[in-house]
Amino acid sequence: MAETAENLFGGEQPAGDSYGRNSTGILPSHVLKRLIRAHREIRASEDFEEGQVQPASIDLRLGPVAYRVRASFLPGPNAAVMDKMQSVFMHEIDLTNGAVLETNCVYIVPLLEHADFSARVSGTANPKSSTGRIDVFVRLITDRGQAFDRVEPGYHGPLYAEISPRTFPVLVRKGSKLNQLRIRHGSPQFTDTQLRRLHAEHPLVDVEPDIDNGLGFSIDLRGDGGRIGWRAKRHTGMIDVDKRGALNPHDYWESIDANAQGNLILDPDEFYILVSREAIAIPPDHAAEMEPFDPLVGEFRVHYAGFFDPGFGYESGKLPSARGVLEVRSR
Repeated sequence: MAETAENLFGGEQPAGDSYGRNSTGILPSHVLKRLIRAHREIRASEDFEEGQVQPASIDLRLGPVAYRVRASFLPGPNAAVMDKMQSVFMHEIDLTNGAVLETNCVYIVPLLEHADFSARVSGTANPKSSTGRIDVFVRLITDRGQAFDRVEPGYHGPLYAEISPRTFPVLVRKGSKLNQLRIRHGSPQFTDTQLRRLHAEHPLVDVEPDIDNGLGFSIDLRGDGGRIGWRAKRHTGMIDVDKRGALNPHDYWESIDANAQGNLILDPDEFYILVSREAIAIPPDHAAEMEPFDPLVGEFRVHYAGFFDPGFGYESGKLPSARGVLEVRSR
């Protein structure tokens, strides 16, 4: 859980201060738009599109070319991505009119956006929920990067997406949006004590919260006696990532129903869409993200996207009613 800067930006801002005096947190949409207009922190080689700014993030767009590489990599503290890529480069793909990215292959795509961060501004990226739910693994890379999906404070330079479809081949093109960037001012911390206090003010879940180094979720394996999730089919057609609602989901997914034992066996390397047993609500002045792994409970990934926008499932004066969607792959 992290506080956004939303409740710190009211009123007139001091001259030259786009963030609010002494404020920290994830920058909300109206501040992101202000920074884009002022050509600060985040820039693009083409004009930003309508709808590209989300409640607390910016959708990132693929550039016109992709590079097929032998393996994933990080450039390290003294190298640029393009320099390191020479040792793993295989071939170049033109995305201008669209191209198919095949399963279990790795691609590096320079993005249309690049960062121009000041000293107290950093970034965190994750796949969009629509990307994670079709099992496309996407991570952000920067020059001199030592970690995926992180943009260090003060970074000035290009941004790249590493893309690896795991189950379905996907059709992408220049301008396709597969991941998103959250921009953070300062280094806000959020403790379990603050979580308990926030839950007392605005219930985060509809049950007694499991708070221990964060808020714990569990999986709904009952489904009121019906469907509890979906498992991806292995041999299917292609998915065009820019066309929504154009395909029959039953051609790509098989339904999983609850059983009498109330359990589910996760087959290795299969991909599942499941939901949380807890109903969830995120207050409008906060955001949240899930940890992708918990080694204490098993070798499986529990989500790709895992970011809850401010106000997710929230209705003032009502208990939470929205469920978290989990993208699960067992090892």
